[in-house]
Amino acid sequence: MGDKLKQYIGFIGGALGGILLFLQALGVELVHFNDGSINAFVGMLLTFVPLILVGYGIWKNQYLVTKKAKSQERMLKQRGLKKYG
Repeated sequence: MGDKLKQYIGFIGGALGGILLFLQALGVELVHFNDGSINAFVGMLLTFVPLILVGYGIWKNQYLVTKKAKSQERMLKQRGLKKYG
């Protein structure tokens, strides 16, 4: 996973931690919004964001779904730029 993406996810976690501290300073206690839930959310982002990006990359680089993609595949084969499939 890219360094910038990790920085953005870390920023989100830090912002949520700041909001938690602000709410605690005001005396607002939310049972499900705590350090554990913030860490779990950041961990989930660190896991699912790369999975989504890889899935999107696979989706964009295959020739099975749309008519446009199928016609592009035919053109690549005709020009000798695609040998497999």
